[in-house]
This record gives sequence, structure tokens and C-alpha cells, in this order.
Amino acid sequence: MDLTWYGHSCFRVRTKDAVVITDPFNKIKGLDLGRPKARIVTVSHDHPGHNNVAAVRGDPELTVVDGPGEYEISGVFITGIRTYHDSERGRRLGRNTIYLIESEGIVLAHLGDLGHGLSSDQTELFSSVDVLLVPVGGGNSLNYDQAAEVVTQLEPSIVVPMHYRTAQGQDGLESVERFCKQMGLGEWAPEERLTVRKSDLGENTQVKVLMPRSS
Repeated sequence: MDLTWYGHSCFRVRTKDAVVITDPFNKIKGLDLGRPKARIVTVSHDHPGHNNVAAVRGDPELTVVDGPGEYEISGVFITGIRTYHDSERGRRLGRNTIYLIESEGIVLAHLGDLGHGLSSDQTELFSSVDVLLVPVGGGNSLNYDQAAEVVTQLEPSIVVPMHYRTAQGQDGLESVERFCKQMGLGEWAPEERLTVRKSDLGENTQVKVLMPRSS
């Protein structure tokens, strides 16, 4: 499983079965989504920074997953689980869908714009997560402290932070440094992409910071 971060909450997840694009964004200064190809696109919530499905080209055709449920598409298993974009059960900002994406024996969780901590029941639903894509920059989703708490709850093998301020822009969000410090990461350097194999997964949580694609 290969992961490339386009910035914000958008990743390309390439597996042996299919390519998945998560939360494609509209125009964000400093970031370039381009016209990626995929078999599947997931949308966590219907906000402009996360729902630009029109930018994604089907390869060979495109299936859009935009809500809770269980899906099997081209050998990729996806489970959408209802959560909220705020700490008031969606009264301010609406709903959010977390996606579990399973392929190659690896379970990846994309938290979207999760705006609250997880209940014990929700934590149980996500107990099989190997790779966690988690917002850390605050704003209308988890900040670095809340994100670290969710990581502690889920205990994934690999954590990839997203939705934070970068050198390219998004000044309204916090940077990733505070999250890395909270996770006890002393030194780190952003990587262009991440390759995950089942054999790489261990008991200790690793934080992997990716480099966003710039315009």
C-alpha cells in the first residue's frame, strides 16, 4: 500500500487492487490537486475542501463513497462510520464520516474532519486500525492535543498527520510540530510518500510526516 499526500485531507492510497483518493479539495493556496486518476473517491463531508469529486478521473471508472455503510469495490473493502464535525453532535458544523479502507491485509482509517474525541464504542469499532490518517491542525477539526489522545485510544502501528499548516499555506491551522512533540518525536523529516507492507506493522506506534504536493 502506497500513500501520497496532496495536502489538507487528500491522499492517494494505491493498493494492488485499486487506487483510492480521499477528500479531494477545491482550490487551496499553495496546493495542487491536479487531475488524479482513481477507481474510488471517498468524501468525509460535503464541504469545499473535501468534496471536489469532479477533479478525480475514473480509472477505469469512478465510484464515489460519501457516507456510512459497507462497500466492496474492486477488491477494496470500505466501511463508513458516522461521526461529527464538531463536539456538539453536528449542531454547528454537521456530520463527518470516518472511513476504514482495507486492502492487502492492512486497515487504514481516514478520520476526515473529525471534531471530537472517540467514545468507547467508537474506539472498539476502530480497534483493527493499522494506519491512521488524523487531522492535527485544529480549526474545525482535532487539534494536536486531541489528535494525540485519539492515537492513544486506537494504538495504530502508523500515524500520518494531515489537515495542518504547511510552508505552502493554510495559515489558519496549527503546524505539525506541536503534534510531533506531543507524540514524543524528536527528529523527523517529511517524506514524499509512504509505502506500507503488512510485515512493517509492529506494536509500537510510528509517526510518519509526509510532504504535501506543492503548486
